Amino acid sequence: MPTVSMTVNGQPAAGEVEGRTLLVEFLREHLRLTGTHVGCDTSQCGACVVHVNGKSVKSCTMLAAQADGAEVTTIEGLATNGELHPMQAAFKEHHGLQCGFCTPGMVMSAVDLLNTNANPSEREIREWLEGNICRCTGYNNIVKAIQAAAGQTGG
Repeated sequence: MPTVSMTVNGQPAAGEVEGRTLLVEFLREHLRLTGTHVGCDTSQCGACVVHVNGKSVKSCTMLAAQADGAEVTTIEGLATNGELHPMQAAFKEHHGLQCGFCTPGMVMSAVDLLNTNANPSEREIREWLEGNICRCTGYNNIVKAIQAAAGQTGG
């Protein structure tokens, strides 16, 4: 079996994997980082979004071997010294979650959005999140949370 190695949440990580092992499986089953969720197995829901080399990726569509040598950040890697990332804090403050299943993927996608566009419009936020499904919130508070994290007063 091939060995993959990468940096996950700032720490070196390596393991033997079958060639067909998905990145989400490597994170959850080999590294026990279970904040990244598997929701649909078809790349539709976005619950599995992580950052690979700074960009959001649906980890259910990427092989672990494709991330060999990469910098990977999961939801567990956003907080610093026990302090929530500003996006996590905004989701909490603006009630951008209900059941919480989609939240890790939403937060990771939203962080990438603000890294790409620091001042997105409501329309741009909603379009960016089209690859993330939430069955509970109706998205309004998610949009407000992202606007708050961007320093916007709208919403």
